[in-house]
Amino acid sequence: MLRYHPRLEFVLSAVSQFTEEKLGQAEKTELDAHFENLMSRADCTKNWTEKIYRQTEVLLQPNPSARIEEFLYEKLDRKAPSRITNGELLGQYMQDAAKEFGPGTPYGSTLIQVGECERRLGAAEREFLQTSAISFLTPLRNFLEGDWKTISKERRLLENLRLDLDACKTRLKKARLAEAKTAMAPDFQETRPRNYVLSASASAAEHELRVAQTEFDRQAEVTRLLLEGISSTHVNHLRCLHEFVEAQAAYYKQCHFHMQELQKELGRLPNAFALNSTHSMAAAGSAAEGISSPVETDTLKIEEVQAPATGTRKAKVLYDYDAADSSELSLLADELITVYTVPGMDSDWLIGERGNQKGKVPVTYLELLS
Repeated sequence: MLRYHPRLEFVLSAVSQFTEEKLGQAEKTELDAHFENLMSRADCTKNWTEKIYRQTEVLLQPNPSARIEEFLYEKLDRKAPSRITNGELLGQYMQDAAKEFGPGTPYGSTLIQVGECERRLGAAEREFLQTSAISFLTPLRNFLEGDWKTISKERRLLENLRLDLDACKTRLKKARLAEAKTAMAPDFQETRPRNYVLSASASAAEHELRVAQTEFDRQAEVTRLLLEGISSTHVNHLRCLHEFVEAQAAYYKQCHFHMQELQKELGRLPNAFALNSTHSMAAAGSAAEGISSPVETDTLKIEEVQAPATGTRKAKVLYDYDAADSSELSLLADELITVYTVPGMDSDWLIGERGNQKGKVPVTYLELLS
């Protein structure tokens, strides 16, 4: 046998109230405009925070399988295993290949230099990922899984109390209508017991309404305070956004520095390769044709090189460059020099002049001007 429970009646009334509201058959208590604006702002904050959070995850970890693995470890409250970055893995492959090819060979020594740079880039990426996860992703996730869940819970409770309140209003309205209708009916029979019951029903409905109104007002105040806290959330997320930008800027600056250093190292290598290649081609041509080569096997004598009457250009130096020997010209970033080429010279190099100074300069360190 089912037992009567007063709360069950309220639940059924709330369901009935909700249905009648949707059908347009019942009135609904409306919240004030300020409260509605707070809820709209909170919903907007939640939606965009979720989108920014998800896309930042994709930016920091493009591999969906890796993201799922990290998510599972997090849910299991276990630390995810350390994962080597792609840059570090590439650097390791290059250095392993250099051991096979011979670290003393031109290709092997270059692989070692580039591989070391890639490993540094990978390490910088790892640091950036860790910093961003702590300073940006974690606060956003804490809001979505903490504050927002609390707000959602209190809003659902407020909505239930609002349905209870409107159901009480409806019951009181019906009780008063029945009481008024009975009072206006002719008293052909003894109706006082019935009038008494109707009056008691209206009084009970009034009491229920006062209780429901009190509970609704109390919950509305709690919910309003939580919604107003969204402003503090914006301030906190703004600070986190600044930290994310700073981490990104530091990461790219570090990558740029490593690449500049690598370019300086590699800028010295084409000198030996170009001369050896040119000498080899010249020697092969001489042996085949039986004539002397116009290209000497000696190092290019810079002091004997003369600037052509036409064909010189101005160039802006992009990076500092330290000359490897007396045939090269040291460079300072942002300075302007005059450059030109001479017959038989490797295309990766130009002759540069600064006042009375002259020497070979790598093309990759220059921005040629008109």
